[in-house]
Amino acid sequence: MLRNFRKKFIGDRAFYRMLAGVVLPIIVQNAITTFVGLLDNIMVGKTGTDPMTGVSIANQLVFVFNILIFGAVAGPGIFTAQYQGSGDPDGVRFTMRFKLMICTVMTAVGIVVFGLFRADLVSLYISDTATVGDPAATLQYGADYLKVMMFGLLPFALTQTYAGTLRETGETVVPMSAGVAAVAVNLFLNWVLIFGHLGAPALGAVGAALATVVSRYVEAVIVISWTHKNSEKCPFAVGLYKSPRIPAEIVRGIVIKGTPLLLNEALWSFGIAAVTQCYAYRSLEVVSANNISVTVMNLFNVVFLSLGSAISIIIGQSLGSGKTEEAVDTDTKLLFVSFASGIVTGAVMALLSGVFPQFYNTEPEIRELATKFILAVAAGMPVQSFLNACYFTMRSGGKTMITFIFDSGAIWAINYPLVFCLIHFAPNMPVELIMLCEQMSGLIRCVIGLIMVRRRSWVQNLSR
Repeated sequence: MLRNFRKKFIGDRAFYRMLAGVVLPIIVQNAITTFVGLLDNIMVGKTGTDPMTGVSIANQLVFVFNILIFGAVAGPGIFTAQYQGSGDPDGVRFTMRFKLMICTVMTAVGIVVFGLFRADLVSLYISDTATVGDPAATLQYGADYLKVMMFGLLPFALTQTYAGTLRETGETVVPMSAGVAAVAVNLFLNWVLIFGHLGAPALGAVGAALATVVSRYVEAVIVISWTHKNSEKCPFAVGLYKSPRIPAEIVRGIVIKGTPLLLNEALWSFGIAAVTQCYAYRSLEVVSANNISVTVMNLFNVVFLSLGSAISIIIGQSLGSGKTEEAVDTDTKLLFVSFASGIVTGAVMALLSGVFPQFYNTEPEIRELATKFILAVAAGMPVQSFLNACYFTMRSGGKTMITFIFDSGAIWAINYPLVFCLIHFAPNMPVELIMLCEQMSGLIRCVIGLIMVRRRSWVQNLSR
């Protein structure tokens, strides 16, 4: 029994060596980026509750744009990994052109929306029932921060296009190195611009936005320049901009498989924003505490999210090269690794739940509530880890319509109605208990995801 279990779910040394080669650079990049995001959040939090809350609201809106970009490159990315697996650099080049085109259009739309409606969007998350903080000041901080962040949308989109393609073709170190450099720049400029060191003015929240924008340009320049200077390693970059041509059959395939992914990311991000707005209905204190817990959650989510990216790369390349049985066996082990990582990271997160809120210069009641939120999220970490692995498994084989229903469909059919009803119709229910209920609602999707993965309908070669 134990031998069969180990054979099915536990890989050998070669398996973990292969996994480490793919996932560790992604974890390092994401971890450093997220950790600096935590430091960024703490630095702004040192200037007071109002700027911290305003920045967190603005970042929620930027998060929606970021997720839309992820969705835009995810569809072509499925084909990129499989074309790489089949040894077709022309196919990789065509998919990258598609990414560049759609990301350019989406960036233009994002700039227009944030330019015209930023104050209105920030105000959606501000409740007049606050007993801590100034709603008007929070609105101003959020709008000013978002105004500066608009200038970072284009380099972010370009970075995701290039870095995503590099990862899908097996080059994970360069995006990691670019991310580390950007993080170093961001951290240094945060220290200078937020607090006014080295003779610079103390810009507070606006300084944090300026630091982020500059770091995004640094990351984009590194990734783009390396790609075009190393054409022998990146043959897809040769002639990338000579022509906008993309074969009709590839466009058709990407649109069919990619549109559900883009819609999924759009509806998912809107759903997360809507759920966050439900929590904001309680008070600004809840918004501030949730900001702290989400920042900490993002730090611990790095492991299972990076494993999801690894699943899409490893399984996608196996399917593209026609090794279907190997893909199924590898995926089973990756699912187990992801679930186990959720248990470990959730336990560590729970142990440190009371530590992180103490770094913020905010009211004691907000720190206490943030601790409770972190505990609720930690309890759901294994559930979210397994869900993420199931999602990327199905996506690697192009089952994007199923992932659409599985992911964003569940947010709007389960999470949002659950939180909305409990927030509005159970006013005496502690908000941290509501968050725990939301986390545990993912158990329903775990069962559905396991059934879908075991059916093996995702096992298909799209590069043919």
